[in-house]
Amino acid sequence: MSAIHPSEFAFITKHAPFDRMELAHVMWMLERMSLGYYTEGEVIVSPERGAVDRFLVIKQGVVHGEQNVAKASDADTWLELMEGECFPLGALLANRPVASVYRAGTDIFCYELPAADFRELIGLSAAFRDFCTRRIANLLEHSKQIIQAQYSQSSVEQQSLASPLSAIVRRAPVTCAPETSIRRALEIMRDQRIGSMVAVDEDGRPLGIMTLHDVLDRIAIPQIDLDQPVLEVMSMQLNTLPPQALAHEAALMMAKHGFRHVLVVENGKLAGLVSEKDLFALQRVGLRQIGTAIRSADTPQVLQQGAADIRRMAHSMMAQGVAPEQLTQFISAFNDLLTARVVELECKASGLIGTPLCEGMCWMALGSEGRFEQTLNTDQDNAIIFTVPEGMDADQVRAKLLPVARRINETLALCGFPLCKGEIMASNPKWCLSLEEWKRTFSNWISGGSPESLLNASIFFDFRALYGAQHLADDLRGWLAHVASDNSRFLHMMAENALHNRPPLGVVRDFVLGKENKLDLKLNGITPFVDAARIFGLAAGVTQTNTIQRLRLCADKMNIHISEIDAWVDALLFIQVLRLRHHDEESAQGAGDDALDNLIDPEKLNELDRRILKEAFRQARKLQARLALEYHL
Repeated sequence: MSAIHPSEFAFITKHAPFDRMELAHVMWMLERMSLGYYTEGEVIVSPERGAVDRFLVIKQGVVHGEQNVAKASDADTWLELMEGECFPLGALLANRPVASVYRAGTDIFCYELPAADFRELIGLSAAFRDFCTRRIANLLEHSKQIIQAQYSQSSVEQQSLASPLSAIVRRAPVTCAPETSIRRALEIMRDQRIGSMVAVDEDGRPLGIMTLHDVLDRIAIPQIDLDQPVLEVMSMQLNTLPPQALAHEAALMMAKHGFRHVLVVENGKLAGLVSEKDLFALQRVGLRQIGTAIRSADTPQVLQQGAADIRRMAHSMMAQGVAPEQLTQFISAFNDLLTARVVELECKASGLIGTPLCEGMCWMALGSEGRFEQTLNTDQDNAIIFTVPEGMDADQVRAKLLPVARRINETLALCGFPLCKGEIMASNPKWCLSLEEWKRTFSNWISGGSPESLLNASIFFDFRALYGAQHLADDLRGWLAHVASDNSRFLHMMAENALHNRPPLGVVRDFVLGKENKLDLKLNGITPFVDAARIFGLAAGVTQTNTIQRLRLCADKMNIHISEIDAWVDALLFIQVLRLRHHDEESAQGAGDDALDNLIDPEKLNELDRRILKEAFRQARKLQARLALEYHL
């Protein structure tokens, strides 16, 4: 550029690392940059083109990084770069070709700096050099500062994942009639500068949706007649939520299934549209991108990166003040995706995919993952349930599945989920059982009542399906809900056992402290709520495993006033907040995920937190009092 327009300077200095560079260095760079244009679907950089010859900064549009050279599709996209982001740094620094294809996800404009000037700029600017050579650490630090600045603004400007979708929707939805031509629909999208179009009927009910990402596969490549009705090329799989649903529900839906949009529907009529960009404008890597990367991962190394992304996402959400219930649901949902992908890859590598053995097998999560309550500190608790194909017996099936289960457990350990010291894992023959064997096992626990049975009840009764034949877990859950609710003796023994773990409230001092004069927030804080909710849930025949859901769903059946339930839930969530904050602080101090603990020194809490923690423990005692009353203990 011979002359630098003020708007170009304003744009470039909004983004890292240019916002930290000296003015002279930014001007030097802009003077040598040109503006490139790429149409949607066009390859920008690829391995076949040899060593990278330019540094690119996205001015407008989206760039996809793909591992499949032949085509562009969501299944192949492992990275999505947005406005202000730059690429491909690794290849430029190493003076080599890129490892992946970078393709225009939309029509885009990029500022481009020749490779020779890029290398000279590294020598000129320390800030630019630091960013390029320490990109991840630099981005994390920069993101943290942006988040802090965002949350220091007035509360009126703040949007959080606890906001209702009605507060997130930015404009009235742009719609068309189902008979509108494809050509006209595309013209409206262009004129309105929108990325999606929804067809509605005469009453405003949504019928289908078309996004810019659909245009390539459904319109451009097939070269279909643009005068036919747009409904013919729209997706009929509509993902809807009501206006009062919270943003975190939409985010979970997008993350789990890879959607980019959620329709806000009230009384059957379209009220608005929420996109991923609306929810995660501040995040460098959106939740859907993490989910997509995990679902398409084909090596343990990629899955390890996915696990690291999950942890970084959790830290980012904590910095933004995301509520603990929502945060643990996000962590569990992404860990589900990762675990399911590990299971799928190992089954594929073992030649089980498509066989009766695989079709009749279900991988189950236990413990905190089974309750959707995982934090950053979690090991493996899992099991397998299977059907026995004709011509085989359970031992023969087990012999086929156990080696696969061992590799799954080992891969999960590589991804940061330590092997269970108590060997409560699917690779243990004791926990790789047929449906009938599981029913006999649970029957023995329920009828036995030994200390070991009660310990197993606190872990295995929280199972849920993660991968495979989910109907097997559903069958077992339905059977268990009936059998357990009818056995008052077993529930009485579980209640008696749960009451041995009393909240650590002191008579003289505020708290009764354990080793190192600390409180165990998991054992003494979270567990009393979890144990009581499990017992109430089993007694009421509740099939959900989440602690808060169990408490809420058993209220009517157990004749517990909702105000009591609310107080218990609030207390549980506060203790969870302290626990998550403690893990975050430990992690910030350099502790690995396998070294995080649940021990806090109450003397280091501020006065308000100490007072609330005392009240939370009091609520745990009230919950236990209700448990004791129910079972005459």
